[in-house]
Amino acid sequence: MKIIEIIQNATETLFSFEILPPKKGDSINSIYQTIDPLMKFNPAFIDVTYHREEVVYQKMEGGLLKKKVVKKRPGTVGISAAIKNKYKVEVVPHIICGGFSAEETENGLIDFHFLGINNLFAIRGDNSPGERHFKPEPEGHTYAEELVQQIIGMNSGKYHENDILETSKTEFSIGVAGYPEKHVESPNVQSDIKYLKKKIDAGAEYIITQMFFDNQKFIAFVQRCREAGITVPIIPGLKPIATKKQLTTLSQTFNIDIPEELSLKVEACLTTSEVKKVGIDWCIQQSKELRNFGVPVLHYYTMSQSDTIVQIAEAVFKK
Repeated sequence: MKIIEIIQNATETLFSFEILPPKKGDSINSIYQTIDPLMKFNPAFIDVTYHREEVVYQKMEGGLLKKKVVKKRPGTVGISAAIKNKYKVEVVPHIICGGFSAEETENGLIDFHFLGINNLFAIRGDNSPGERHFKPEPEGHTYAEELVQQIIGMNSGKYHENDILETSKTEFSIGVAGYPEKHVESPNVQSDIKYLKKKIDAGAEYIITQMFFDNQKFIAFVQRCREAGITVPIIPGLKPIATKKQLTTLSQTFNIDIPEELSLKVEACLTTSEVKKVGIDWCIQQSKELRNFGVPVLHYYTMSQSDTIVQIAEAVFKK
């Protein structure tokens, strides 16, 4: 079933979460260990992230360094299919622009189509390691909007090679990312909303937001979207703080503010266990407020660690 249909048929706020693929060499059982404890909360869907290549340097004879491009978390297609088969739940793999030509993207989409995976999350993706600005692959996409357009085109039977006759139409449903505190590269929130609307106008059916820790920023974001004519469901993305270091790393990496009250509580902690408890309690309160606000889904970023999310879901969803 398409995610938009699941949302439209729901009578209460749903639960969903995101996982990271295992690193190369790890067993898929590590993913199952994350998912298993969360299945009792009946997730509406599970997101599977995709991570583009990374650059590593190997030391050679004479002190020279050899640059090597590697993919440390491959296997998104296989993992997505395995999860859907094992748990009978809708899975939403991430599709990115970075590192792929349009034809390579099409080949990946064909694989998903053949596997019966019809829900996708389309994002531009990060810059290539070492680059200050995003550079698309030759004949690749620069913006998520273009990626959405390609996917929607396949839904109409339009393939990259125009000379293919009698093409099969796909049935993909697409979600895209939204940024309550604006994307780090956007000059202002108005510009950010403008580009978000382009993704929706291209055919995306729902939005999942970047993490945030101040619900008022999410509510203001929803209001800006509605004023701009964006009417699709908007799903808040949440993550509990787990370490003191995340006070700086999260704000720097994702361009988000940490509320002073939360920051002071975390800084007063003496142990990591205390920090986790503060993060869990804060996320529970966020979740309950957002549920009362009427959000369609509460979506959690697990970072492939489910213990804290289980505690949050127990408090928010257990009847």
